[in-house]
Amino acid sequence: MTKHTILFVDDEPGVTQALKRSFRNEPYELHTADSAAEALEILKHTEVDVVVSDERMPHMAGSEFLTVVCEEYPRTIRITLTGQASLEAAIRAINQGQIHRFFTKPCNVQELKVTIRQALIQKDLAMQTHRLLQQYRRKAAILEELVARIPGISEMTDEDSFE
Repeated sequence: MTKHTILFVDDEPGVTQALKRSFRNEPYELHTADSAAEALEILKHTEVDVVVSDERMPHMAGSEFLTVVCEEYPRTIRITLTGQASLEAAIRAINQGQIHRFFTKPCNVQELKVTIRQALIQKDLAMQTHRLLQQYRRKAAILEELVARIPGISEMTDEDSFE
């Protein structure tokens, strides 16, 4: 299984570095960005599983950034982490950015780790379900084609039973 990738985005480098240190023993590839623009550049070149973004950043609010991530990278899990929580920002992040979770600073790092771990398990299960469904559809189409070519091929007689 490939290593999951997390991107921390905050205009305060001390915050992203602290998060990176807190996650250094976790089995993830970690990236940091000091702005939404820098984060979008990383997303162009790196498949990211989880983005944890601050809300209040210059040039682009975190909720605006996560809305772009939602539109351009819909499989990426989006989490808001902010010290300046407002109801408007929370509503925008939930409705437009379709965030997975909204944390306030200072946050409990263990709770953030658990949330990310659970979100990644859910994402992996959804991807596995999608793969299995595609596999089933391909096999059902092959069987349907065989039945059309050779009528009765899928029917069993009493002589074919396993009893």
